[in-house]
Amino acid sequence: MIALSGIAAAALLALGCETPAAVPSTSTTTTYHRASVDGVGVFYREAGPKDAPTIVLLHGYPSSSRMFDTLIPLLASRYHLIAPDYPGFGQSDAPPPSHYRYTFDHLAETTNRLLEQLGVDRYVFYLQDYGGPVGFRIMLAHPDRVRALIVQNANAYREGLGVKWAGIAQYWADPAAHPEQVEAFMSLEGARQRHIAGSPNPERYNPDSWTDEYAVLSRPGEREIQANLLYDYRTNVAAYPEWQAWLRKAQPPTLVLWGRYDPSFTAPGAAAYRRDVPGAEVHLLDAGHFALDVKVDEIAGRMIVFLEKLGV
Repeated sequence: MIALSGIAAAALLALGCETPAAVPSTSTTTTYHRASVDGVGVFYREAGPKDAPTIVLLHGYPSSSRMFDTLIPLLASRYHLIAPDYPGFGQSDAPPPSHYRYTFDHLAETTNRLLEQLGVDRYVFYLQDYGGPVGFRIMLAHPDRVRALIVQNANAYREGLGVKWAGIAQYWADPAAHPEQVEAFMSLEGARQRHIAGSPNPERYNPDSWTDEYAVLSRPGEREIQANLLYDYRTNVAAYPEWQAWLRKAQPPTLVLWGRYDPSFTAPGAAAYRRDVPGAEVHLLDAGHFALDVKVDEIAGRMIVFLEKLGV
């Protein structure tokens, strides 16, 4: 049995929440699959009983569904989990841009079609980083399918954009004149900083995380794929008002879990969710952009308490 950490248990008790005494590890139930979606091979992890409520885990850049390896076992005894890799990421196919349109519209379309092929038509979304623009597009297209929203450093507000986005905005304005933005975005140091930047405890972070991500970024053809998505990210910022309007109208049950040390998506982006969803539960964690690196037990515990309150 894997018990919640003392810090996690204390934090939940301080909120007056019931804390699960222990969460069993069920890693042996995780299975690994590939599906063909419009001719593209899409890899996904799956765990838990298929008749249980489904949580769809949408990963960030430059990671993959592998980022959920430690979270899935803590939830799989209670929930059905699906964690796909987008095309161009992880174990999914990475066709060249001449054969697959690398935009967030298309990533969302592919992810939604995968869920439909799997017969998953009602779910809780867990959004992290790129999972935000993918998930928001799906939610706006199919609002009736969303039971609840869990946001982990997935930005939807301009005030959550860190200082580096000023340079990326120059790239959006003139990509040919700013190749250095792509180089920094895809560098080993960039991958490392996404994990440890600002943390007072860098020794807690597994360096395999960023070296493995950099290995994927170094594959032939990846630079063009990721440059296309970096350029298309401007459409996400432009869509923030639309996403916010949807949140105000739909009022989805929302749990925000935000790594406070994230230099890309800063803490004001977490607090901003309450502006549109006043009932949102917001927690700043002593973690970075990939909060699961060091706070997986607390995140799992808060998710379980939040979903149980909803009857999910």
